[in-house]
Amino acid sequence: METSMQDSVRQLVSPEEWEQRVALAAAYRLVALHRWDDLVFTHLSARVPGPEHHFLINPYGMTFDEVTASSLVKVDLQGRKMMPSAYEINPAGFTIHSAIHAAREDAQCVFHVHSANGVAVSAQEAGVLPISQQSIFVLASLGYHGYEGVALRDDEKPRLVADLGGKQFLMLRNHGLLTVAGNVANAFQALYTFERTCEIQVKAQAGGGKLVGIHPEIVATAIQQSREVTRGAGGALAWPALLRRLDRIDASYKN
Repeated sequence: METSMQDSVRQLVSPEEWEQRVALAAAYRLVALHRWDDLVFTHLSARVPGPEHHFLINPYGMTFDEVTASSLVKVDLQGRKMMPSAYEINPAGFTIHSAIHAAREDAQCVFHVHSANGVAVSAQEAGVLPISQQSIFVLASLGYHGYEGVALRDDEKPRLVADLGGKQFLMLRNHGLLTVAGNVANAFQALYTFERTCEIQVKAQAGGGKLVGIHPEIVATAIQQSREVTRGAGGALAWPALLRRLDRIDASYKN
């Protein structure tokens, strides 16, 4: 049955879209592997290659470790399904992702999670602190968006977009973490760095000792340092190894 569904979807989409589907499904599995998922209530999206502003998002009701390339739901910016699916999409997810995809041409991928560490730091007045090497990469391109309740209202979209601006990282106050990037590998790398930053901060604070901050001049050089340490590859440096890890565990995300 699953193989039949895979063959059916693959025949209906372009090779470029199928490649994007496989990459996004892999990201869902990796989020589940790292335990950043929240049952079925968070979402990762990726723009479908081509002139249409269509994007892929998870079927509402599937856990992240169930998501496959063929099960992803393709929608337009009005939330209409562009291909048949037995599943709907998360309405809050649509509000957040459609707003950013519509406003940022470079935001081909939008990843949002409710990780415990991320929500914990989002509830702290000072937000992300410059206390770890990981934090400097986040702080170099970080915005904050105040909590307005579950993201269901269209009138929140312009405020969300304005708070993100041209940045890569957005902390949703009392809610969670969001990253944007031009491809799945970079969006996942950013999410990993954001979550690890929050995890380190929560653990450092729990230790009870005085924290040592990083000088703002070092934070200001973070983007250049990131380019140098990855030799310009960004998220693509670790992505093949992450896929190999998934393949060793369960390669069904490719279906």
